[in-house]
Formats: sequence, structure tokens, C-alpha cells
Amino acid sequence: MKKYKNYGIGIGILIIGIILGNLFSDGNSKPIHNEKEHVYVQDSVTKLWTCAMHPQIKLNKPGNCPICGMELIPLDNSNSVKDKIASNEIVLTPEAIQLANIQTSVVEKGNAVKEIHLLGKVKPDERRLYSQVSHIPGRIEKLYVNFTGEKVFKGQKIVRIYSPDLISAQKELFEAIRSRKIYPQLYTASRNKLKLWKLSDNQINAIEKSGKVQDQIDILSDYSGYVMKKNVELGDHVKAGTNLYDIANLNSVWVMFEAYEADIPWIHNGDLVNFTINAIPGKAFKGKITYIDPFVSSTTRIAQVRVELKNTNHKLLPEMYANGTISAKLTNVENAIIIPKSAVLWTGKRSVVYVKAPHKKTISFVYREIILGQDMGDFYIVKKGLKQGEIIATNGVFRIDASSQLIGQKSMMNPTGSKGNIGGMTGMDMGDSDKKKVKMSDVEMKNKIMINKSKIDPEFQKQLGEVVNQYIKLKDALFNDDFDKAKMKTKKVKEALNNVDMLLLLGDVHNEWMKDLKTLTQQIASILSAENIENQRNNFGKFSITLGNIIDKFGVQNSNKYIYLEYCSMKNQYWLSFEKTIKNPFYGKVMASCGEVKKVYKTQ
Repeated sequence: MKKYKNYGIGIGILIIGIILGNLFSDGNSKPIHNEKEHVYVQDSVTKLWTCAMHPQIKLNKPGNCPICGMELIPLDNSNSVKDKIASNEIVLTPEAIQLANIQTSVVEKGNAVKEIHLLGKVKPDERRLYSQVSHIPGRIEKLYVNFTGEKVFKGQKIVRIYSPDLISAQKELFEAIRSRKIYPQLYTASRNKLKLWKLSDNQINAIEKSGKVQDQIDILSDYSGYVMKKNVELGDHVKAGTNLYDIANLNSVWVMFEAYEADIPWIHNGDLVNFTINAIPGKAFKGKITYIDPFVSSTTRIAQVRVELKNTNHKLLPEMYANGTISAKLTNVENAIIIPKSAVLWTGKRSVVYVKAPHKKTISFVYREIILGQDMGDFYIVKKGLKQGEIIATNGVFRIDASSQLIGQKSMMNPTGSKGNIGGMTGMDMGDSDKKKVKMSDVEMKNKIMINKSKIDPEFQKQLGEVVNQYIKLKDALFNDDFDKAKMKTKKVKEALNNVDMLLLLGDVHNEWMKDLKTLTQQIASILSAENIENQRNNFGKFSITLGNIIDKFGVQNSNKYIYLEYCSMKNQYWLSFEKTIKNPFYGKVMASCGEVKKVYKTQ
């Protein structure tokens, strides 16, 4: 009964609490959270909906963003900006900038300085490597130096040798001694003969004093150092000039560092190298570069860099490992444009950055291709494409590029800004419905890129026009059957081609020119190496076709309004000319007028 009584009390308290709650709330309370507060209301002025991450999306009804799938929000006119937005800008809201963690920095000029890390080994000084030879023919009777690594000193006995030639020379000396008063010159000559065999004055005087012919003689070391290699054994027969020992003097050594080819332009003779030796921990060494190998290894792609060091205490031994650093400065480059590596998207063909547009309120970025210079470790030198004071994205660059690609703007993998590539990579199999599109992409990849000649730098076209001028002089020399003059004019063509500034072109256009330049260079070399005028003409024909394609592709500036592409069916060869009148360079004056005009190029 007591148990049920407790239950009754509890129920009564609960009922009283409910009644009191209704009285104090006046029975009209509403839920604190109203679902209508989460419902966006269309802006009465703009009547548009946009995406917080992609503000370029503007729709006239609510829904989801077609790019990222986020719920659209009303486009608020109260904060509308009056900045003039270009069609190629990627506009981002402050919220999108924050979410993508996009950071920027100002493009600045600075000195090209780079810390280069090098690995190396201690090596003997090659100028202190010696071959200790026998100056007397004979047989080795005794070895005073018996093993590799033994230290020897100049004048020390190293081997004893039996030599019949030496016996004969001693007999001649004794005969000369007996007739010295009558024939002093004979005595001097006999002594000099022994000296030429590197016998010391003391050894010769001892022979004279003994008055006896010695059948064995000790050979003395000509050098001080350590034996690197022992080349003879007891009982060996040797000739005059036979190498007995290889000796290295380690009073000075070389530290040979390995420099990768990309670092070589930064390294110069006289640069200070700070380094440590693994076998001598806690001790720092330093020395200046005295030599840089002019050849790069075809297998390792490195060149040797030499530092010379005094080693009187012989603590530095050959083959010890060394770790060095150079604070290198690129010569002839001052106040260079320098940007962080994180700002650059590199495809292998193009280097891309995103430049912040100079608006007061709107935050937007523009795709830009640049040409990079030297690698500075964490930074790049920019040769062309950026100016001091411009602002570029240095963090979150991939996110900007992804947004650019999604909306069909130019991007790292879509440099043309074609919307046909959005949603799949070029050439990728997207299913049966896209087979036709895939085939077109394959064709586009095989064909050369389309170049707008009106956008090519006029200075480049002018320089290319000078190549054509020199080409015409080469053509005239071949027409006149002048082999030597044709060779001379080919060199002029080569000079004009070398003067064409490749940095005047950017992106894919630059890459296309580099391919053509390689072909032109090889064809010019073939003309120069021709041994007769017929070979000259055959290689000239190949060069003419390449140059004609380049004129058609890039355009040229020239004082001549037209350039004619002419053809000889007899030789099946093409050439270029400033005039319609045929002057066949392949037949010369034999068949001067054989040919016809096939195409006309209009100069810029």
C-alpha cells in the first residue's frame, strides 16, 4: 500500500506542474525555432539566386548550384558592386576565399640567391700523384717498400736492383778515373751517365771510393707520400721507365662535389663552400671552388665541382664523404621577378599563375601563363609574364583552377577555355554517347595548335622576317650555282635564326616555336655540312618547306608585301621567293624558269 501511495503523490505533483506552466505561459507560447526562419526569401530588387562559393552563378529561381551542388541563396543588391568584371575573371566571395584558404602575395623584385646542397668525396690532389719508375734496367733483388699505404720519403731506399748495364757503366767510370788528368771530359761524362740513372752524388762517390764494381744498386725514391699501388714483386725483371710504385702526396687534397645540371648556372669559381666530413663529426671546413667540370655526365646528369684544401696533418683521407652548402648568387641577374613555387601550376608545357584583378570590392583572379627562369629552391625567377606590384595567389591555387575549369574558363589543363572539355579529360572514354566527341579530341591532340597570328608579338615577326631575308640570299646563291657563297649565306641564316627571341612567345605558342626551331637548326646544319651543291640543294628544299609552314603559322613582318611559295615538278622541290618570276635554285641557270607559284603568303 505504501508503494502505491508514493506513485499517487508523484502523479499529483506532475499534474500540478503542467497546470502552473500553462498559467504562466498564458497558453499561447510558440516554439523557439521556427522552420520559416531557415527558408530563404527572394530579394525583391535583384530577384536572383546565387551560390556562396560560385558567385558567377545567377539564376531566377531557387535550387542547387550546378557546379558544387550547394543550396542557392538570394542575391543581395544592398552590397552590389560597380566593378567592371571581365569575362575571363574567376569571381570568388569572401566566404569562398576563406573556405578555400586562398592566400595571396605581392610580386616583388629581389636578388637571385639560392642555397645549394652538395655531396662529395675527398680525393687525392691529381697534381701530387706520382709514378716512381726504375731508371735502370735489371732484376729486382730486394724490396724496401713492401705494401700499399706505406709512407715513403724523398731519397729513401725503395728497391735494390741487379743491372748488367750498371756494371758496364761502373767499369767505364773506373777507366775514366785512371785517365782523368789526360781526358777530364771523359770522367765527367761517365759520372753524368750514372746521374742520368738517378744515382745520387753520394752513391757515385761511394762507388769511386770503394774502387770495386758493384753488381747491385739501391734505387731511391724521387717523391714523398703514400704508396697507392705496388706494381713489382721480388725477382721481377724491369726495363728503364717501368713503374714500380704509384705514390700520392696528401699534404693537399681535393674535395670533389657533385652538382646537378640545374644547379650549375648558380655555381662559379671562387664561391665559398662550407662543408663537413662524416668521419670527422663536429668540425666544420670551408674552401673556395677552384674548378668546375665543363662536362655533364650523360648517365648521372652531374658535373664535378672541386675545392682544394691543405691537409698537412693528413686527417682528410681519400674517399671520405663530405656534405657541403653554397650560398650561390646568379650572375648578371639583379632585381629579378621572384615568386613562391606554391603560386605556380606547371603542366610540363605551361607554367600558370592566377593574378588578382585590381578591383576595389570584387575579389577575382585571372588565368595567366608565364615563362619561368631559374629554380631557386622555394622560389622561381620569372622571365616573362608578371610585373612588380601585381598580386598573385600563393595558396589554394588548385581550388581557383578547379573553379575556372568547371565554368569553362582557361585553366591549367584547359588552356583554350573550351567548354567542351568540362566534365572529362581530353581523350578519355566517357561512354558510348560521347564516342564522337572522343574522336574529335584525339584528332585535336594530333594536329598542331591553332595560332592567332594577330596576337603574335610584332617584334618576333620582325625577327622572323630577317630570317626570310637571309634565306632569299641563300636561294639566290644556289640559283647562281655558287657553292661557297651558298655556304656563307647559310651561316647568315643561322645567325638571324639565333637572334630570334623565343621569350617573345608564351605558352603553347612558345612550345610550338621550340619544336620548329629544333627542326630548322638541324636542317641548317645539314646544309652547312653538305660536300657539294647538290647536297646543299636537297637540304635547302627541306628547310624551305619548314620555313614556309612557320611563315604560315606565325606570320612575318617584311618590307616585301608578299612571299611566294614556288614549286618545281621536275625536282619535286619547294622554295620561297619575293617575286613571281621563277628563278629555280635547284637547277640554277640550266633550267632557270622551271617551276610555278603554288601559294602566296601575305606579310604582316
